[in-house]
Amino acid sequence: MAYETPQEYIKHHLTNLTYGKVPAGTPVCDSNANLTGETYQETSWIVATCYEELEAMGFWAFHIDSLGWSGFLGAVFILLFWLAARKAQAGVPTGFVNFIEIIVDFVDSQVRDTFHGKSKMIAPLALTIFCWVFLMNSVKLIPVDFVPGAAHWLGLEYFKIVPTVDPNITLSMSFCVLLLIIGFSIKAKGVGGFIAELTLQPFSSSNIVLKIILIPLNLVLELAALLAKPVSLGLRLFGNMYAGEFVFILAAALMGAWQVAVAWPWAVFHLLVITLQAFIFMMLTIVYLSLASEKH
Repeated sequence: MAYETPQEYIKHHLTNLTYGKVPAGTPVCDSNANLTGETYQETSWIVATCYEELEAMGFWAFHIDSLGWSGFLGAVFILLFWLAARKAQAGVPTGFVNFIEIIVDFVDSQVRDTFHGKSKMIAPLALTIFCWVFLMNSVKLIPVDFVPGAAHWLGLEYFKIVPTVDPNITLSMSFCVLLLIIGFSIKAKGVGGFIAELTLQPFSSSNIVLKIILIPLNLVLELAALLAKPVSLGLRLFGNMYAGEFVFILAAALMGAWQVAVAWPWAVFHLLVITLQAFIFMMLTIVYLSLASEKH
C-alpha cells in the first residue's frame, strides 16, 4: 500500500470496512480503490472499496470490521472464563485460574461498594463490561500496519481493528445501558413512579395548576439528563480510544521506521489508559443503575 501524503495514510487507517447500499449512478471502484469509469445501474449492496462508495452509502451501513472484532473478542472473553470455571476447584487457585479470580473479586468488590440495590445481574454485567471493553481496547497495541496490511493482501481495501475507535460500537453499548437504566427505574418505582420522576422534578409546587404547567419543563430537563448519561458514556470511551489510535497512526505516518521512538513509550502509557477506560465504563454503568434502583 502506497500513500502520497501522510493525510491519505491516516485517513485510510481510520476508515472502516463497510457494507452498505449504494444508489444507482454511484461510481464503481476496483479492488485498488481506483475509479473504473462505470456506475452502478441499480441500487446495490456492496462492500465499499473507495471513498466515493462510502459516501454514497450514507448512514445505513454496517462496519464489518468493528462488528466482527467486537463479536470475536466477546467470544474470547466467554471462552477464557469458561476454561477458568472448568479448572476451578477447592483450595488455593494458581496460575490462570488465580488471575481470573482476582478479576472477579475486584469487580465484585466494586459492585458491593457502589450498587445499593438488590440484583443478581449487576456483578455479571459489570464483569462482562470491564473484560469486554478491556479486550476491545487492547487490540490497539497491535502495530498499526499489521492488520490493514494483511487485509490488503486478502483484497480488502479498508480494515480498522479497534472496535472502540468506532462511535457506533461505543454508543450502541451505552444505549444498551440506557435501556437497563429505564428497566431498573420501572422495576424499582413502577411505570407511574418512573413517569413522575421525569415530570414532577426538579421543579414542583403544592399548587396543582402550577404543577401541571411545570410538567413540560421538567420533562425536557429530565429527558436531557437521562439521554446525557449514555451519550457521554459512549463518547468518552470513543474519544479517549480515538485519540490514542490517532497518535499511533500519526507516528507511523510521519516517522516511518523511527515510529518506535514514539509508539512504544506511548503504548506503555496506553496500557494504563486501556484499563482505566474499561474501569470507568464499568463504574459509571454501576452508578447509573444504582441511582435508577433508588425508590425514593
